[in-house]
Amino acid sequence: MKTIIHFVLVFVLGQQLCCGQIIDSPETKKVYTSWEQAIKEPEKVYRLNLSNQSLNLDSPAWSTFQNLEYLNLSNDHLKRLPAGISKLKKLKVLELSGNDFSKVPDEISAIESLEEVYLNEFKNINLPQSLEALAKLPKLTMLHLENNNLERLPGEITLLKNLAQLYLNQNRFKEFPKEVRGLKHLEQLDLKDNAMPIPMNPQDMNFGFRINF
Repeated sequence: MKTIIHFVLVFVLGQQLCCGQIIDSPETKKVYTSWEQAIKEPEKVYRLNLSNQSLNLDSPAWSTFQNLEYLNLSNDHLKRLPAGISKLKKLKVLELSGNDFSKVPDEISAIESLEEVYLNEFKNINLPQSLEALAKLPKLTMLHLENNNLERLPGEITLLKNLAQLYLNQNRFKEFPKEVRGLKHLEQLDLKDNAMPIPMNPQDMNFGFRINF
């Protein structure tokens, strides 16, 4: 019996490694918050939070972060993406909230592994042009547009062909954003804390995806 259990465990582990699945460990869960510390051991860095810092992030060292999956650059007064960030081949989550660019830089399209992008707290962002840049990300399934003073969605939102989760919390929508009906793979739409009235029975709004009010 022990032999069978051992064989099953080895087989499952082998399948996970074969398929590229990462088993959470203290190393992969650790969040680095210092650029100086991170560049000393870049191969160990899976999560890097450099938010609310004033740093010159243009560095050839980005290419050494071969395991980086999560990067937070929120509120760093960025006017463009740091040079070298396109070298992050495993990056899945990128937080860019509260920065100083008026549109998402086109260079973001080079980070083809991205699955989730945070663009919260941009009061004057050119959303149509930003969505055109994001549409070039083949794996993007989650987008955060929270607290952006949005009253409507531009038609360019339908360019995000694989979008499954869209977060529009804390905006100024007064009516349901009908543009989301063009998102064929949408599974969840979050509309909490907007100006639109909450339906008496949200279940009656059956668009094929979950809506949170």
